[in-house]
Amino acid sequence: MFSFFDSIDEFGKMFNATLTFVIIFCQISDMCCGLGHAGRIVKMEQLWQEFFSDPSRWWDNRLIKEGRNYPDFKHKITNEGLWVENWLNPPWVEAKMATMALGQTQSGGGLTQRLSYSLKNGDNVSKLCREGRLKDALHIVELMVKRNIQAPINAYVGLLKGCTRSKALAEGKRVHALIVQSGLHSDIFLGSTLVNMYAKCGSVLDAREVFNKMPEHNVFSWTAIIAAYADYGPGGEAINLFQQMQQTGIAPDKVAFVVVLKACARIGDLEQGKQLHSNIIKSGLESDVTVGNTLVSMYAKCGCIEDAHEVFVKMNKRNVVSWNAMVAGYAQQGRGKEALALYEQMKQEGVQMNDITFVALLNACASIAALEKGKQLHSHIIRSGFESDLKVGTALVDMYAKCGIIEHARQVFNRMSERDVVSWSAMIAGYAQQRLGKEALALYEQMKQEDVQPNKVVYVVLLNACASAVALEQGKQLHSDIIRSDFESDVIVGNTLIDMYAKCGCMEDAREVFNKMNERDVISWTAMIAGYARQGLASKALALYEQMKQEDVQPNNATYAVLLNACAGVAALEQGKQLHSDIIKSGFKLDVITGNSLIDMYAKCGSIEDAHEVFVKMNEQDVGSWTAMIAGYAHQGLGKEALTFLGQMRREGIKPNEATYVSVLSACSHSGLVNEGRYLFGSMCRDHGVTPTVDHYACMVDLLGRAGCLADAKDFIDKMPIQPNSVIWIALLGAAKNHGQVEMGRRAFDCVVKLEPENAAAYVLLSNIYAAAGRRDEVEKIRKEMKVAGLKESAWMQLD
Repeated sequence: MFSFFDSIDEFGKMFNATLTFVIIFCQISDMCCGLGHAGRIVKMEQLWQEFFSDPSRWWDNRLIKEGRNYPDFKHKITNEGLWVENWLNPPWVEAKMATMALGQTQSGGGLTQRLSYSLKNGDNVSKLCREGRLKDALHIVELMVKRNIQAPINAYVGLLKGCTRSKALAEGKRVHALIVQSGLHSDIFLGSTLVNMYAKCGSVLDAREVFNKMPEHNVFSWTAIIAAYADYGPGGEAINLFQQMQQTGIAPDKVAFVVVLKACARIGDLEQGKQLHSNIIKSGLESDVTVGNTLVSMYAKCGCIEDAHEVFVKMNKRNVVSWNAMVAGYAQQGRGKEALALYEQMKQEGVQMNDITFVALLNACASIAALEKGKQLHSHIIRSGFESDLKVGTALVDMYAKCGIIEHARQVFNRMSERDVVSWSAMIAGYAQQRLGKEALALYEQMKQEDVQPNKVVYVVLLNACASAVALEQGKQLHSDIIRSDFESDVIVGNTLIDMYAKCGCMEDAREVFNKMNERDVISWTAMIAGYARQGLASKALALYEQMKQEDVQPNNATYAVLLNACAGVAALEQGKQLHSDIIKSGFKLDVITGNSLIDMYAKCGSIEDAHEVFVKMNEQDVGSWTAMIAGYAHQGLGKEALTFLGQMRREGIKPNEATYVSVLSACSHSGLVNEGRYLFGSMCRDHGVTPTVDHYACMVDLLGRAGCLADAKDFIDKMPIQPNSVIWIALLGAAKNHGQVEMGRRAFDCVVKLEPENAAAYVLLSNIYAAAGRRDEVEKIRKEMKVAGLKESAWMQLD
């Protein structure tokens, strides 16, 4: 809310600005006394012409002026003043000024004296840096060094802090050179400040070089280099440096502990984090709120949310940062309910929430799709005046999108007064998650029109959307944009491009992207192998796996799962066994995903005993493991074994899912267990609460059809509560072929081609029915119908 004190503050600022303008105006008016407006303009032009004809006659005050009312240039004799920013100036002054360096108008001892006076203890330099005049401040010190004037240490500290704020590495290196030239490079405080500047400007190696060359170190210099690695370098090195500091006998202070704990959190080093916690307790720093907050954050980011909560509960004093760390920890672990419970506790304790709190809470809502709670939070955010905050607005967009209310997400997005690339990414990702590819691409085009440069997250999201929709042309256009944006070399973007091309069936393009990648990780190889496997190119998938091993890239569980599925697809038992051997030799832990893939591979390759052996040896089985075994029995026509396994599964307390019942019904179908299949279908719906899908109905039609109960199968189809698809009618058509039911076959055929006019299998099946019945004239009609339908010759040649 806008308070009286706010209004007083604003009034004060306005008053000072107005007073400055009045002073300048009065000074100009005194200078041009007795002249009208046109006369004052002429006078100013004359003064500027005089200035540029001989600048040495004017003092250059730009380096030392302490307020806007003081002139930028002052005549050494007449004391007449000139201001660079003056509405009376001729238009050509600005261009001329651009060619003039600071201090150019002064020379000799006058400049030396004025510079020495202006610096005093370095405060003026720091002031210029805070005002964003880093180059001016640097020029002052360079002039002093050039004239052998000793600038105070505070001047260099001010410059380095200015470089750090502006991320101005080049200027920072110039300051470093001045420090060396002035003989101050051995100063421990300046050295620590240099380390910090280099680190925050993105040059950790330069920071380390400065640190290594320092003649001595204290806790501040050690903390500076540890922070450099904790924030910007390899986190493990930060921990190593912390241990080296302790070995030198320097006791860490709370800042050092906070910095190294952040390194542990960043790399997930829980054991080292616990050791640090023990050292903190011994040092008597556990009660410090900043240290406590960092411990909570470290445990949460390392996945030990219970330890984080224990630290949180034991804290004698907590601030909003403490609560934020705990809420964010629960949200990151997908425990949204606990995060939202903390929100209620915060309200009860009267904790003043900030933007970080709301972002963490909205992320918690998004993680568990808690829409109603998210709406309540939105209302709280509006009341607290945070809706216009950029990060909060973006989190709201993300929350609504992940809760499936894409219209609300777009409304928030449209109302945002400020949007950055993260906001656009959240909205585009929302559309992509809802499979609204057209809207996602349209927003991407709008983003470009508004001159917002997409980041790699935007490209990854859009490429995934193209892959899901098999939108090859849009994917290629995105690829062109990625090349122009110089993101093609990014490994994550490259992996997503491979996946997009592979899922769109363009393996040549996928391989070209793969081959051009400067850096490839296990995901790159897995994406390429998965593409070959998906296209039925098992030999190419296995060849790439061999190349992967030669290049010493360690496969992960996803790689092995993809390769095993490729072997299963072509019944390549020997290659599958070799893969199993590689998994064992590599010491790879047989997790559920890899175990299930092994079961599936052995079962589809006809080795049900090996499949069962893998199942038994698995440390953990999920519903997918049991379903894979049942599907294996179904594949081998072992219906009774499949039913026995289903009973064992239930006794073990594993609840069958939709896929499990599809496999069991398929097993009954292939084994002729009609009564068992009928009972199972009814029990599935009646006793186990599984709603039948079109796949379950197709299995039942196949079951009845294989058993010769075609009338029952047709009656079953007619009574289905959902619309039968072509798969169901093909199942009936196949049964009609097997049992010589010509009329039933024709009715099923008509239903198939009504849904899929170009379904070649339907034409082939009906033709075979007519051929078996000796009706060659009907076979010729089918051939002609296929030609009219535009089916490929390879399809209708099967009629011969």
